[in-house]
Amino acid sequence: MLKNFFIIYFFVVVLLVSGLGLRGCKSSRLPLELFPDMDHQAKFGEQSTTDFFADGRTDRPRVPGAVPTTTALEDTYAHLSPPNAFNEDDYFVSGKDETGAYADGLPIDLTNASMEAGEHHYNLYCAICHGATGDGNGVLKDPRYGYGTIASLLQQRIIDLPEGDLFNTITWGRNTMGAYGAKLRPEERWEVILYVRALQRAASGTIEDVPAEHRGDLGL
Repeated sequence: MLKNFFIIYFFVVVLLVSGLGLRGCKSSRLPLELFPDMDHQAKFGEQSTTDFFADGRTDRPRVPGAVPTTTALEDTYAHLSPPNAFNEDDYFVSGKDETGAYADGLPIDLTNASMEAGEHHYNLYCAICHGATGDGNGVLKDPRYGYGTIASLLQQRIIDLPEGDLFNTITWGRNTMGAYGAKLRPEERWEVILYVRALQRAASGTIEDVPAEHRGDLGL
């Protein structure tokens, strides 16, 4: 009888201490997790390195022969311009005119603020591949990263493309270039194109482009 009493007494004390004894106590220690349920997993950070893969990259290149999970690329980014959606300016959101062809022109205000915004977005998303000057000599040109040849934005072929075609490429991607439509709003994509046009113009500039009265400012 006495033995049963102590057993019951012990469990009552444990219950009281568990339920009331530690209330209001603070601790810097992590809580005890009996069932962690995969809350803490080993994972790779974006653009980090690892010894697990031979090339040292955590970001993996596209697997040859991979089958997309959707039947069309538009399905993946359908939220960018839903079918039959009302757009005040179709060219602004597609780069295409009423005939469905890529058109020329920048449907944004050509201001210093737009140019500076385009430079910011370009340096954030584009320079790593295409280089700070657009010549294709970005960080990822290094063969260790496995991206292969990266296009120079200064080549005549790209200079001759209409702005609408460049907008479409930024939105949906092309070849090994990924889509940035989900990262950049339409006006931001046009700002990038404005800055790219400035890089192209700067690369082909000559002293003849500088007004005579300002050439002295360049020491010429």
